[in-house]
Amino acid sequence: MFGLSDLASLIISVFIILPVVTFLRESGYLIASVIFGVKNPRLTIGSGPRFKKIGIFDIRKYYHLYSWFSFDSLKRDGKFAYICIYAGPILINLVVAFAINALLANGFLEDYRIFWERFIFYVFYYVLLDIVPMFTLNGKPNNGMILYEMLRYGKRIDYNNDPFIPATTDVEEEVQEQMEKIEEMIEEENKSDSHPRS
Repeated sequence: MFGLSDLASLIISVFIILPVVTFLRESGYLIASVIFGVKNPRLTIGSGPRFKKIGIFDIRKYYHLYSWFSFDSLKRDGKFAYICIYAGPILINLVVAFAINALLANGFLEDYRIFWERFIFYVFYYVLLDIVPMFTLNGKPNNGMILYEMLRYGKRIDYNNDPFIPATTDVEEEVQEQMEKIEEMIEEENKSDSHPRS
């Protein structure tokens, strides 16, 4: 039976664990791309209009599981670089999961054991969705499919009309357009509020 303790676990999973695991996954792209000399990296957290930009972090207004990494180009471009970038999210999640699991196995983190076991569960959930080669609902390949095609056939399939990892410059233009639309809507609302209705 679903009780209050289950509700608390669900809330912790949705609002704490999943966003942290998502951020961790996206940081895998960042770490790998920095090694290969990424130009204009950006780690976007959340969704909707921009709340604040701090360095490479673009924090959006709406707290959500959605986060993504973008960059414009790499200095050391090539097959090996792209294999490392797309393997980055998988590897960072595996390293964190195995490290936490080792700590739990050796008697550490006992006070929060249930939390950390749930955290490991969701990390492996993301790893499984990332590592098994497939195309997603929008027709884009997941990291596993990109890696499979690069390793087996030596070709990149992360090209689409919408790139798998968007260019930061394109993302920034989209944000500016959104902000302009929001400002126009606010101005129109203020104008209609200033004219009394008869």
